[in-house]
Amino acid sequence: MSEKPPLILAMGAAGKFAGMVVPELTKRGAKVRGFVRSSDEIDAVKAVGADSVIVGDLTDAASVRRAMEGVDRVFYIAPAFLPNEAEVGVAVVGAAKDAGVKRFVFSSVIHPVLGELANHAAKAPVEDAALSSGLEYTFLHPTLFFQNFTDSWPRIVEGGVLAEPWSVDTRFSRVDYRDVAEAAAIALTEDRLLYGTFELCAEGWLNRKDVAAIIGEVLGRSIRAERIDPKAAAARAGPAAPGLEKMFDWYNRRGLQGNALTLRAILGREPRTLRAFFAELAAAGNAEHSAASGKTA
Repeated sequence: MSEKPPLILAMGAAGKFAGMVVPELTKRGAKVRGFVRSSDEIDAVKAVGADSVIVGDLTDAASVRRAMEGVDRVFYIAPAFLPNEAEVGVAVVGAAKDAGVKRFVFSSVIHPVLGELANHAAKAPVEDAALSSGLEYTFLHPTLFFQNFTDSWPRIVEGGVLAEPWSVDTRFSRVDYRDVAEAAAIALTEDRLLYGTFELCAEGWLNRKDVAAIIGEVLGRSIRAERIDPKAAAARAGPAAPGLEKMFDWYNRRGLQGNALTLRAILGREPRTLRAFFAELAAAGNAEHSAASGKTA
């Protein structure tokens, strides 16, 4: 008799990033329960493979407990700049332990020991809680996501400028979250990543001038690398502004670098490249433009 597939809870399953983990899990035959904030998100999460969906809020202990009922394994990623992120994450670990969950896979961040960056340091107490819980665990430490360029892509194409609120010269490692999602699915459905902490980066340590040059090659025209005012950029984030200002300052002084060796070993292939990601964005933009032209013809 074949073994019953584990029931895996994907926290934030309607989000841009946890939402990539759901189809990776279903590819591997897992049974997935999504946890979302709104009933409006249920159909979309089921469409990418979730067997069931529970509506709730990370800050509501009762709904988190309800979502954990009968669950074997949990995937957790915190929303960006979540208020009281550490406390919320520690509570999620506690709820998993109380519910009899066996395994906890946490999409954390590269270098969670960086005390100057609140969005990094807030991950460390969650890892501490998981280490102390007795749960099986895997900690994923991805660097900056390729997908962060998606929203700004139309402006880059239209204006010919790649602008961010830190130096054009500091260097960064980046990663396609689709590769992180694949690593998460491996950690949730296999045992080979158990009790591991894994830095997840694609190849390369690029500054903004390097990135602009790659975009230019993809688009076939020159793209300028510029810096925008960090205070103005942070101000648009509302309550998260102070944390963003500190992050921009760190990025301006130090960048954020890691190594691709671990992700390559986990995937058994080369990680996706930034050039390929930009080529996908360009192709999607061209397809949208062609479709719009066809409608108006």
